[in-house]
Amino acid sequence: MDLEAALPYPELALALEAVLRERKAGKTQAPERLVMPLPEGGTLLLMPASDQEIVITKLVTVHPQQRPSVRAELVVMNARTGERLAQLDGSLVTARRTAALSLLAAQKLAPRPPAPDDALLVIGAGVQGRSHLEAFRAGLGTRKVAIASRSEASARRLLEHALSLGMEASIAPDVAQAASEALLIVSATTSPTPVLSEGVREDAFIAAVGAYRPDMAELSPALVRRCRIFVDTLEGARAEAGDLIQAGVDWDEVTPLEDALELARPQGPVLFKSVGHALWDLAAARLVVRSLS
Repeated sequence: MDLEAALPYPELALALEAVLRERKAGKTQAPERLVMPLPEGGTLLLMPASDQEIVITKLVTVHPQQRPSVRAELVVMNARTGERLAQLDGSLVTARRTAALSLLAAQKLAPRPPAPDDALLVIGAGVQGRSHLEAFRAGLGTRKVAIASRSEASARRLLEHALSLGMEASIAPDVAQAASEALLIVSATTSPTPVLSEGVREDAFIAAVGAYRPDMAELSPALVRRCRIFVDTLEGARAEAGDLIQAGVDWDEVTPLEDALELARPQGPVLFKSVGHALWDLAAARLVVRSLS
């Protein structure tokens, strides 16, 4: 099966919106994910979720010093019978559903609706950098991207991919300068220290998806405190979003995405912080099961 074809970004964003609304209505369930430390800074995650039709479990290992750094499998079952319906490449599902969630957040929360000519800055040229570039190209029509990475080879590979998608692409030698010009910013690194400071546009939308532990932070505390903050889930962010934890945010001022879907566009800059949740995998699994039927 062509898993990428089964998970197009615009349709996946819609599936995620549906799951968010169902979560708010109490129609889905997903317990807090099990997180277990592994040697050499690694992490094991076990992530189940279900609705009335299907149940999924994702098994993830994260090893920041390895390439790829994330490996995962996703098992999809019939919720009523237990029949195994599919076993999916969990790393690919993770990449696409994370990027599609950022796309949905950009569509709903960017201080103004992004236009195709608005500049995108992608910090980090790994799997998530690539998937976010693809998602914003497919879902927003974004035509212009600047790429920043510690690895010149990785940046060049992502640049070539952007060009193959018909985008105007460049390498950003100065992250601060590129950030000051971009309406859309994606930070997708495993850096333990900030790679993005507060010098962003007032109407900027930032999707921060790289830091997944309390001791990691891609964004400077000053930038975090300057932004209107939204998260994929409040419980996940409070436990794992090092960017927000280290900035000492007032959690009463942090809004989960499910509560923001009906809000007017906020004033910026806007920060959307995502640490992941099994329900996002459930949304992807729904699309896959639909494509198999």
